[in-house]
Amino acid sequence: MQLSPQQKEYWAKNLRLTAVLLAIWFFVTYVLGYFATPLSKMIIPVLDFPAAYYIGAQGALIVYVLILFYYAKKMRSYDVQYGVDEGEQ
Repeated sequence: MQLSPQQKEYWAKNLRLTAVLLAIWFFVTYVLGYFATPLSKMIIPVLDFPAAYYIGAQGALIVYVLILFYYAKKMRSYDVQYGVDEGEQ
């Protein structure tokens, strides 16, 4: 099956969006997690629990949900733009 130029462009945009959002996910999950220990020395502990880990964990969940909503909204606009949307369900 040969893809049309429009389908190739749609797929390229999809892959680019996915790569950017995965890079954000990686940064939030691993890079910020890696620096949680030095940050915990700068933030006052709450009930003998390092606040940086708690703040990082809760913030990461918020970022993950925002990534999901952004991906769904952007892919919906791509679907409409390229005529592959399935309509409202």
